[in-house]
Amino acid sequence: MKVAIVGASGAVGQEFLRVLDERQFPIDELLLFGSQRSAGRRYPFRGKEVEVKLLQHNEDFCGVDIAFTSAGASTSREFAETITRHGAVMIDNSSAFRMDADVPLVVPECNAEDALVRPRGIIANPNCTTIMMVVVLQPIERLSHIERIHVASYQSASGAGAAAMQELEQQYRQLAEGQEPTVRKFPYQLAYNVIPQIDVFQDNGYTKEEMKMFNETRKIMHTDARCSAMCVRISSLRSHSEAVWVETREPLTPEQVREALRQAPGVTVVDDPSHQQYPMPLFTAGKDDIYVGRIRQDLATPNGITLWLSGDQIKKGAALNAVQIGEYLIKKGEFGGRP
Repeated sequence: MKVAIVGASGAVGQEFLRVLDERQFPIDELLLFGSQRSAGRRYPFRGKEVEVKLLQHNEDFCGVDIAFTSAGASTSREFAETITRHGAVMIDNSSAFRMDADVPLVVPECNAEDALVRPRGIIANPNCTTIMMVVVLQPIERLSHIERIHVASYQSASGAGAAAMQELEQQYRQLAEGQEPTVRKFPYQLAYNVIPQIDVFQDNGYTKEEMKMFNETRKIMHTDARCSAMCVRISSLRSHSEAVWVETREPLTPEQVREALRQAPGVTVVDDPSHQQYPMPLFTAGKDDIYVGRIRQDLATPNGITLWLSGDQIKKGAALNAVQIGEYLIKKGEFGGRP
């Protein structure tokens, strides 16, 4: 297996390295690519140091089986043909191709088989908040069709990248020392604050992040469910959380939902309010699963269930999900353009 990582120096690129190693992903040769700024850096991987090469329009991807890309939508669009020209499967973490009809949008716990039909050699990794939510919704969908979803997300600084995490830490230090906080990555100071905006606003008053949750959920789950989202940036460092309300066609009990989630892949139930046991970013950072708790009947509708979830959006919400797609392709013996 010849594997490439594009955007190796970023937060997700670094997570790719950790996850590939943790999961003993079969790699005979690893190539790392980056921008002019990161080219030449060296990163350890399985006892060796791998140098980051400058991403260029050349033959560097010849012989590559799987390329994990996380360098932004514009880079993905520009280099997609170069990356896939010789048969590599491009598993892309950007928003560039997610809603293209001829590009599958995949969360392995929900629709792994969609990855096998990829006319352009590209598989899109969904938005992190969508990934986390659909991993939890799919087991409920199997009990009864979900017709409506309301969700409020509580998204950590890491969702905006490594520099945003550093800025949040810097802001807390500056404020503790009586200094004006540095504000570059967000519209306002994030320390001691919440910001009800992630990405830019659309004409309908929703942000792009919120519309991603609407559109991507429908594509991944092959559903007509409508999702209304409110996405909020909070001052935790890593791991996102979501409060989710679902309305199903048939009424479900919390016990039914709890049991379905206990048996679901990629989900850990932590739901014991009497002992103050529920998921929190403090405990879900660095974990593979999406953690779910506060499962209860929705008091506003007879067919409603509401729950709380938390998960590491750099891990499962990005790198791990992509690697799991790669694992599925290997299991099926279909990668690198060679069934």
